[in-house]
Amino acid sequence: MRIAIASRIFEPEPSAASFRLAALARALVEAGHEVEVLTVRAPSRLRGTGEMIRGYRVKRFPVLRDATGYVRGYLPYLSFDVPLFFRLLLGRKRDLVVSEPPPTTGFFVRLATRLRRTPYAYYAADIWSDAASQTGAPAWMLRVVRALEAFSLRGARSVLSVSSGVTSRLSEFAIDTVATVGNGVDASRFSGALAAARRGAEDLRGRDAEYVYAGTASEWHGADVFVDALPAVLRDVPRARLRFIGGGAELEHLQRRAEELGVAGAVSFEPVMNAERIAPVLASATAAIASVRPGAGYDFAFPTKLYSAAVCGAPLIYAGAGPAEEFVRTRVNGAPLGASVTHDATEVAAAMVSAARALEADEPQANWERRGAVSRWATQHVGLEAVAGRAVGVLTEAVRR
Repeated sequence: MRIAIASRIFEPEPSAASFRLAALARALVEAGHEVEVLTVRAPSRLRGTGEMIRGYRVKRFPVLRDATGYVRGYLPYLSFDVPLFFRLLLGRKRDLVVSEPPPTTGFFVRLATRLRRTPYAYYAADIWSDAASQTGAPAWMLRVVRALEAFSLRGARSVLSVSSGVTSRLSEFAIDTVATVGNGVDASRFSGALAAARRGAEDLRGRDAEYVYAGTASEWHGADVFVDALPAVLRDVPRARLRFIGGGAELEHLQRRAEELGVAGAVSFEPVMNAERIAPVLASATAAIASVRPGAGYDFAFPTKLYSAAVCGAPLIYAGAGPAEEFVRTRVNGAPLGASVTHDATEVAAAMVSAARALEADEPQANWERRGAVSRWATQHVGLEAVAGRAVGVLTEAVRR
């Protein structure tokens, strides 16, 4: 089959969507299909990075980006979606189009494929109307987003869901074409992290305690709980450092909060890094941190940054509720992957201090062995290859129908 994947984000931009869609493209090629990815031109700092020999074509086009460099916001979305509509409408005939959110992309994909009499699938990584409700947008805008999302989902021949939680939320849209394929990370992109980190620092003791938040910080993540916890952490761990690596709508709020609490000197904000660069950072971190703000309508969500951190062997600290709690409490060689606490600054601070003390108490060899065991386990259990294989089966059946 001739298949197109339409997404406003793709490799080499590091994100859960990039890894997931690249794995899908590779799996489709391995299944004998012809694949073309219609996406955006990568930021200049990432061009030429992460390129691999692959059996699919990638067509990139210029797009508007926000101040943080992300394709985020209605004008940036439309700067991709409107040209995409004409590329699908006037381009070569395809057997299937796979649309990645946002719903505006799904809207234009449905219009174009309907005119070309081509089926399309929608990859539901989350529920965008739920996320929009956390941004403070007016009620009429939320209704528009909800309507666009419903339109995108209901026209799809098949909807791919990343988790049972997302599948449950999709039931509210009254669609019966949902297939839960799961989620994960491209473990091969992170696999050399432990060896590289160990070459750079045999003994992690005596260094600054680094807590790394690697990924998007949006309203529903509630990452400010880590900034709120930092004053208490610094009392027990004076050399603690909090690193936010990536973008997101909450960055300015996080910066202001750090200044208000007088801990701005212990918090850094760094641009997004590709998998190869972020992997050694995670591998040598005191802990990798992630959160989901409870009660924000997103308790079903799983922050995939936990998967990539586990593949790198980093101890995990998760603040919030939902499916990530069970994952973080998973035991490998008798010890949990990390600490799962409520979205409370006091509990988060205690977990951060505990992680620093545990690192200092470990012998270097024992510490690296533990991280290596976690990395091997995660590589086997949260790799994207199996996810992509299930998605290929669902898409193939969708076209047959």
